[in-house]
Amino acid sequence: MNRAAIEECFRRLREANPQPRTELEYGSVFQLLVAVMLSAQATDRSVNLATRGFFPGHGTPEGLLALGEAGLAEAIRTIGLYKTKARNVIRTCELLLERHGGQVPDRREDLEALPGVGRKTANVVLNTAFRQPTMAVDTHIFRVANRTGIAPGKTVLAVEQALLRRVPREYLLDAHHWLILHGRYVCVARKPKCPQCPIADLCEYPDKTRPD
Repeated sequence: MNRAAIEECFRRLREANPQPRTELEYGSVFQLLVAVMLSAQATDRSVNLATRGFFPGHGTPEGLLALGEAGLAEAIRTIGLYKTKARNVIRTCELLLERHGGQVPDRREDLEALPGVGRKTANVVLNTAFRQPTMAVDTHIFRVANRTGIAPGKTVLAVEQALLRRVPREYLLDAHHWLILHGRYVCVARKPKCPQCPIADLCEYPDKTRPD
């Protein structure tokens, strides 16, 4: 897809949703970090259902340490890999208090040094909480970038780097949210909803679906 088409894609996505937001529920940067950590291989809905049970009373590093690994594991047992996630979150709380005064750092290197925080999680936090122009490529964004031709790539990192190069700077801060929502609700995996897609005429996908 050429640059003019890419710019038009994002113009339309912004017009339809001027202020895109993550669907994860959180009340602080720390809670956002925890929610993103829990969302790996899980839906935002399942994460929200779980965090509603403990964020109100234990939504700080100190609060989760008081809850303990066993208590947190019980609170998130409906989420996949809950034991590993509970262990990582508790260790992250300890490190935040030891190294960062209980605050979530705004540098990638510091975030990725936390247990259970990889590049994608770090990118979500940097973009959503600290408004840095990062691109957190999940399965939805990987699919949309390749299927549409906006930023083809064979790996997650290749797509991330291509998006950072190709998305116009004007749209870069919110591009992650537009693409993930587009992939979640319109450009879905099995049968994309091309007749409802606002960028279908610009998209380079050769097997577009037709109205039922």
